[in-house]
Amino acid sequence: MSLLPLRRAAVVLTAALAALLALAAPAAAHGADAPDGTNYRAAVIEFSPAPPGLTARMVEAGARLELTNHTGRDVEVIGYSGEPYLRIGPGGVYENTRSPATYLNRTIAGDTQLPPQADPAAPPTWQRISAGPTARWHDQRTLWLESAPPSQVTADPAREQQVRAWVVPLRTGDQPVEVRGTLDWVPPPDAYPWWVAATLGFLLIGAAGLVPAGSTAGTRALRAAGALLAAGGLATVALTVGRALDAGAAGVGGVLLELVSGQVWTLLTGLGALAAGGYALARREAADFALALAGACLALFAGVANLAVLSRSVVPVLWPAGLARVLVTLILATGAGAVAAGVLRLHAASRAARHAPGDPRPTAATPARR
Repeated sequence: MSLLPLRRAAVVLTAALAALLALAAPAAAHGADAPDGTNYRAAVIEFSPAPPGLTARMVEAGARLELTNHTGRDVEVIGYSGEPYLRIGPGGVYENTRSPATYLNRTIAGDTQLPPQADPAAPPTWQRISAGPTARWHDQRTLWLESAPPSQVTADPAREQQVRAWVVPLRTGDQPVEVRGTLDWVPPPDAYPWWVAATLGFLLIGAAGLVPAGSTAGTRALRAAGALLAAGGLATVALTVGRALDAGAAGVGGVLLELVSGQVWTLLTGLGALAAGGYALARREAADFALALAGACLALFAGVANLAVLSRSVVPVLWPAGLARVLVTLILATGAGAVAAGVLRLHAASRAARHAPGDPRPTAATPARR
């Protein structure tokens, strides 16, 4: 039986799965609206005064402020009009449904339309949103929300410089407390070397598809492409875990929850690339299909989705930005290279099937020669 119909069906299936992922991925990409990268670095400097048991930090590349309260007392976060906005304490986290900040802070742009009940002068109406001691929110006081950079950055964009100092007021009992920090401009990196590296890697891996599939060299080339695709899958899993940790996930349970809730498609893409790489290493039937499918998903949903990492100075991972750029470059090179290698091998197999000699066995219409 010819393998050509099976190959055509696999190509159709590959296209259908890629389209399904393309439609589904944006709905759950990176949790809510965490940025893929920015050139503004927000950092917590100090509490004033510093209550024991109260900690704060920036998460999601500075998109959210995280406050953890282990003081044993309630701490209130003050909104933009001086009203109580959040209450964090032994009973969990509560938000004031009358505070405009409750609605404005739901998006990083702060463009949510306020409902009629939003009134900073009204008595607080508390609604529980979490049982834990930690709250994370977009705070406009820590962010740069304008589309254009500040004037001092426009005058000298190549220099790292402070944009402003910021303060988020708190209250514990009758005592006012301030979280103080800075917002700095960090010049973006040059993305050109990373694109050159990704292109060279793509060409090198894609060249594996030019080696004749039936030869010993072709088998080695298939295994090499599979091993590199698996490396791209590992890089994707590492990048995904790094984003989960930067989003504030703590402990194994917290990381797993963040992976499932906010990073599930990228995680599945990485695991799929690992599986496809192993499939090619084992020289399974139709391994070229697995290379093409997994490579396309890897390049699109893990590489292209994280392109901002290559051209932004502050990226949403817990480790240095340079390492994140290495991972994204590896993902792009191995994903696109696997697509090229798989498609070239499919094309070569299709041509070989079309030009294969006919069945020489005699039939009723063609008697055998004696």
